[in-house]
Amino acid sequence: MKTLNYKQACVFGGTGFVGRQIVRALADQGYTIKVATRVPEKAYFLRTAGNVGQIVPFYCAYGDDASLREAVRGCDVVVNCIGILYEKGKSTFTRIHTELPRAIAKACREEKVDRFIHLSALGCEESHSKYGKSKRNGEMAVLENFASATILRPGVIFGAEDNFFNMFARMAVLPPALPLVGGGETKFQPVYVGDVAQALAVAVSNQDCAGKIYELGGGEILTFRQIYARLFAETGRSRLLISLPWGIAKMQGMLFSLMPRPPMTADQVESLKTDSVVAPGALTLKDLGLAPTGMDAVLPSYLARYKPGGRFGDKKRA
Repeated sequence: MKTLNYKQACVFGGTGFVGRQIVRALADQGYTIKVATRVPEKAYFLRTAGNVGQIVPFYCAYGDDASLREAVRGCDVVVNCIGILYEKGKSTFTRIHTELPRAIAKACREEKVDRFIHLSALGCEESHSKYGKSKRNGEMAVLENFASATILRPGVIFGAEDNFFNMFARMAVLPPALPLVGGGETKFQPVYVGDVAQALAVAVSNQDCAGKIYELGGGEILTFRQIYARLFAETGRSRLLISLPWGIAKMQGMLFSLMPRPPMTADQVESLKTDSVVAPGALTLKDLGLAPTGMDAVLPSYLARYKPGGRFGDKKRA
């Protein structure tokens, strides 16, 4: 059983891949947690991550300032990890990554919240994509309204439920070849989802982190081509890689954007023109007293299911 410290936290985006790990990390610290969401029943599964009554799904209308204030009222800590990978309808990058963080930060200031942690994205300062620009604008909007906010910039995040390695592993199941956008030279520094959650837990409890930006990257820097190689090694599925020029990739992304869950969009292609790595001199996991978890310690645990014949497909029958 966890010992409660009677401090209250509110997490926006708590039902997502990263958010649910953050909720668990805060629960381990003894916080009672409001999971602010437009659909509370979708957060019910999180209640088992803490003691009875410790984690509470809380209705919040993101576009309503009064509703945002009600969500953060009485909280010591507020976390925003809401994000989207592509635009659909009213869910635009500007609305989700810039306007909403601004509104949450403003609500936190008005309700005199002590600590506000905002999740952004690695490389957003250099990116020319709509996604990257909206993330950077979101950071500035947050700091304009809550100057002592801590901003975390994770790179590509990996873990059992990720939308990176899992997506490419699914893509590799049937086709004989896979696209290598721009020749596959884009660099990534993947970070484990558990490390992101622990970084936030440290930042919450350390007042010295207030007003600072931390760039969260793992222990390895890999090109897109090397990412594929690592994926093939883990799944036992080797595929031909076909270099896709930027222009053609963007055209394909525009067509894919018409799908309900596009595997690639034109803006994501633009994002690939900027490396997603920790900048020289940036504050990192090390500054938070954390060592990055290696991909070799995690990837086999969930990519094995994509092997031919399944997880144990390479084992001989007794």
